[in-house]
Amino acid sequence: MPTLLLVRHGRSTANTAGILAGWTPGVDLDDTGRAQAAALAGRLAAVPLAQAVSSPLERCRQTLEPLLAVRPELGPPAEDERLGECHYGEWTGRPLAELAKEPLWRTVQDHAAAAAFPGGESLRELSHRTVGAVREWNAKIAAEHGEDAVWVACSHGDVIKAVVADALGLHLDHFQRISVEPCSVTAIRYTPQRPFVLRMGDTGDLSSLAPRLSAATATPAGDAVVGGTA
Repeated sequence: MPTLLLVRHGRSTANTAGILAGWTPGVDLDDTGRAQAAALAGRLAAVPLAQAVSSPLERCRQTLEPLLAVRPELGPPAEDERLGECHYGEWTGRPLAELAKEPLWRTVQDHAAAAAFPGGESLRELSHRTVGAVREWNAKIAAEHGEDAVWVACSHGDVIKAVVADALGLHLDHFQRISVEPCSVTAIRYTPQRPFVLRMGDTGDLSSLAPRLSAATATPAGDAVVGGTA
């Protein structure tokens, strides 16, 4: 099955302001975020990409723009709302420092599977929609581009942590143990038996993620190793 490169969007104006942006429109990358997005194209220069998919939110589309500018063959990214940010409901747009005083905050941190945002969705719902989206795209890309295809999806922190928790077989309650920095790349190779997490929250060089076939197994040589830089 294909290898998914999950990119968290670059640093945004909401990140620097300490605001829970959610689906608030008009949240853009800040200067650091734009520099991170520009560097992403170079980090992925050696990796062939079959497809680009994005959350519909501006900060994700902006993160992919420099990459797509040097990969015109990918065309505009496919937008998938299922890879969009968590619907935080009444928490949307509020300062994180203020939210940390809410009783629900501890539930989100310690018992995520029980957390549901008032007027929004639960983290269980977030996990269900995002994991389902990733697996659907994997099947589609495998059918169209082959089992060794690599594709990139730009999304959000909680989305990526939920997908990684599923790939690692972790209970959702443990997903806060996963860290994904702005513009980091998390690589997951899906196989018929199990997913392999090849990189997690990687902010460095990614050239080794280019497919490398093993003569003995005819599968990417890295499949048997779970690891990477956090």
